Amino acid sequence: MKRKGRTSPRRNPTRNQPTPTKSAEEYELTTKRRGELSELAFVFKAASLGFHVSKPYGDSERYDFILDAGPRLWRIQIKSTTTLMCGLYRINAHRRTNHGVVPYQPTEVDFLIAHVIPEDAWFILPIALIQHRTSVLFPPRRHPQQRALFAPYREAWHLLRMP
Repeated sequence: MKRKGRTSPRRNPTRNQPTPTKSAEEYELTTKRRGELSELAFVFKAASLGFHVSKPYGDSERYDFILDAGPRLWRIQIKSTTTLMCGLYRINAHRRTNHGVVPYQPTEVDFLIAHVIPEDAWFILPIALIQHRTSVLFPPRRHPQQRALFAPYREAWHLLRMP
């Protein structure tokens, strides 16, 4: 029997109120909805910057969108996050198979675009840059830039305009 909306007996230390917990199914639905909303936000952002965006039929491809940048078409994978880990936002830069997780490869995807939802920030990463990683960490806006490997890719939409 599934239990929905239950509350953990643990207390939230910042508010001294019960911390709600979610079942794996509820968490997955929330994560899926968040991803769908980030995909819609990407289409709006890219179109407002003058790109043409197409969505492949079905969901069998490794990429979420085709971005028409004039002389070039790019395969785009969208990821989103609200999760802070050690002061950095974390995204999963992989896909799942029966054998575990597999990083995206340049033969499958051209760019991974990460949406940091709390800041409405976009990181534009060439897939060749992260092809051996299964997760990537991004700095918040007020983070010391010298420690942040991927800080230069924040709002780097110009990378998509290059031939």
